[in-house]
Amino acid sequence: MGRTLYIDADASPVTREALACARCARTPVVIVGNTTQNLARHIRFTDPRDAGHARGRDATHDGFWVDVLDVSIGADSADFAIVERLQPGDVVVTQDIGLASMALGRGAAAIGVRGRVYTKATIDMDLFIRHEEKKVRRAGGRTRGPAAFTGEDRARFTRNLEELLR
Repeated sequence: MGRTLYIDADASPVTREALACARCARTPVVIVGNTTQNLARHIRFTDPRDAGHARGRDATHDGFWVDVLDVSIGADSADFAIVERLQPGDVVVTQDIGLASMALGRGAAAIGVRGRVYTKATIDMDLFIRHEEKKVRRAGGRTRGPAAFTGEDRARFTRNLEELLR
């Protein structure tokens, strides 16, 4: 089997865009999130739900299918469910730098919801910064939160994901 797109869907603002990119690239998708969410709401009625149903459909679905993987509520449940399924060449959409790091370690690609493609060259610095900010917060300090999500972020995400799926 070829590349699969995994979406860490817990609070992801770009699930619809990721699915649209996967449809165009004819890439299978697994949406992963905790059981409290209605992840199936992102799936079109006409989307095949597994590889068997994707075959024999019109050319627009050839190779594309989408499934939902519900995981238990808990810290990093979705992350670990994704990592244990990853194969080299897969792509992960996530806001979590830790998951991005594990994906890179498994030979997969990782992209953030704002369109940043994570690389092995920079992931260690990203993890270091995350760690330092966490230390500041634990000591009672404050760190800046993320800027508001914009249409430009959404467009950058779509452009970069399309490139990754080529």
